[in-house]
Amino acid sequence: MPETRITDDLEVLLNVLPASIVEPLQAIGRFQELIEIVMDLGRPPEARYVTADLSAAGAFGGMREETLYLREEEVTREDIAWVVTRIGDFDEDNRSGITRTLHRISGIKNRRKEVVGLTCRVGRAVFGTLGIVEDLIHSGKSILLLGRPGVGKTTMLREAARILAEARRVVIVDTSNEIGGDGDIPHPAVGRARRMQVSTPSQQHEVMIEAVENHNPQVIVIDEIGRQQEAEAARTIAERGVQLIGTAHGQTLENLMMNPTLSDLIGGIESVTLSDEEARRRGTQKTVLERRAPPTFDVLIELRDRHRVLVHHSVSEAVDALLRDKMPTADLRYVDEHGVVHVEKVRISRSERVQDADEEQYMSRRDVRKARYEQRRGDEPRRGREGEDMRVLPLDDVEPAQSASGERMGDGVMREDDASPVAAQNGRKMLNIFVFGVSKNRMQQAIQSLGVNAQLVDTLEGANVLITAKAYYRQRPRMINDAEQANLPIYVLRSNSPTQMENCLVDLFGLTDRERIPEEAAMREIEVAIQRVMGGERSVDLSPQNSWIRRRQHERAKELNLISHSYGKEPMRHLRIYRD
Repeated sequence: MPETRITDDLEVLLNVLPASIVEPLQAIGRFQELIEIVMDLGRPPEARYVTADLSAAGAFGGMREETLYLREEEVTREDIAWVVTRIGDFDEDNRSGITRTLHRISGIKNRRKEVVGLTCRVGRAVFGTLGIVEDLIHSGKSILLLGRPGVGKTTMLREAARILAEARRVVIVDTSNEIGGDGDIPHPAVGRARRMQVSTPSQQHEVMIEAVENHNPQVIVIDEIGRQQEAEAARTIAERGVQLIGTAHGQTLENLMMNPTLSDLIGGIESVTLSDEEARRRGTQKTVLERRAPPTFDVLIELRDRHRVLVHHSVSEAVDALLRDKMPTADLRYVDEHGVVHVEKVRISRSERVQDADEEQYMSRRDVRKARYEQRRGDEPRRGREGEDMRVLPLDDVEPAQSASGERMGDGVMREDDASPVAAQNGRKMLNIFVFGVSKNRMQQAIQSLGVNAQLVDTLEGANVLITAKAYYRQRPRMINDAEQANLPIYVLRSNSPTQMENCLVDLFGLTDRERIPEEAAMREIEVAIQRVMGGERSVDLSPQNSWIRRRQHERAKELNLISHSYGKEPMRHLRIYRD
């Protein structure tokens, strides 16, 4: 990974501040850690610093902010006027800056439009930070950077514009001059990229279209897509074959899916009403959520912190999986203390917190599990990051059922030394399941249909996992409380249907829709289905199979004078068995 180099032009910012504020700043030092200076009328001026905090955010490091008062005297109108007269004019979004620098000065105005507060944010051009995702930037695909404020989205965007401009035509749509800096001449940090300024934030979408129509770019770089019109303009640009590199506020892909304004960036989410037959086949309600259109951005990068990102290589596949309560895969990329980039294949699942949405939820007691993990690691318990609503599970380096249990709450990654709910028996992995409020017969049929190595047990003491229904979980019976006190993983099903049970087992054992049932298990599944049909059920749907296995299943149904038809498209084509 290339060496990181930082330029901040800090002396230019200090020149516009009153001497009574500059002197304490120089006495404190720590200029590399300085984030911003805050000047509010009638309050002492503050300086905010950021430092690495390894104890708060896991092995890859986090950030901790610290605020220091610069003097005891309150900020006066003269102090504010000193700054205002030495910087550029404030735009409609109350932002200004210093010509040919990246510093941003934001104002707070009273009802008479007088400036009564200033936030002087230090702008830094950081070179060499794009190595963690540089291969994606050069791929030609449209990329969306997602992260909370201050995590480094704009810094990475500026570096991407500079690198791409070395060989391609790049145009930056700069709404508040954060990418290219204040003034008519862009900051050298953007390299050969051209910059189009936006007069008012509400006109950003028009400048985006103008950039494509007038200047023939190969790449458009846009910061902070936040309005519906901007999302629509981004879609128009992507449909014209122009590569888009943009940013949006949010922590995870799920946040974007729930944002009605920005969900169009990932294809949009709409409610669809299914037929009774299709709803029964899926095991869902008649009204479900579906992706409306192809996503504007091909790749989504979640910036977890400045040295760790989560990459969704196919936004469409990830969104479709989440809408169907599946576990999409992603790349976890991080930089270690030696500057080496590591890439791990991971599987993403939904939040473990109880939600009111009508969806299948797999939940456990977050605090108990976290404390249990920290105890195994020999660390002091520490608080998880606020707003964390995704968990990350490894694909390749764990036993199949480990994805059903332990997780590392600090940084969202479950390592291969974490505990598993699967107990070793006779050299194989056997999952002992205790069901509460769920049909044992249906669960046993689901186990046989999938051909997984699991068995039902009669007591909590011999169980590795408890599976219950949502209605029972919400009532908080004694059995649920006992399981939580015993640190037993709890999985909650939305309904007491075979489809929900199979989906739970699929996630527990890390199976895929295409390869989850071998041929022998598929033939066992049809035998169970035949018994159900002969027992009085009108029809039974089997799991998706390839054409060879489906042919064998058809032959078996014909032997017993049952009717069978294939439905669906590859690779999800499957049999449905009827009574004659």
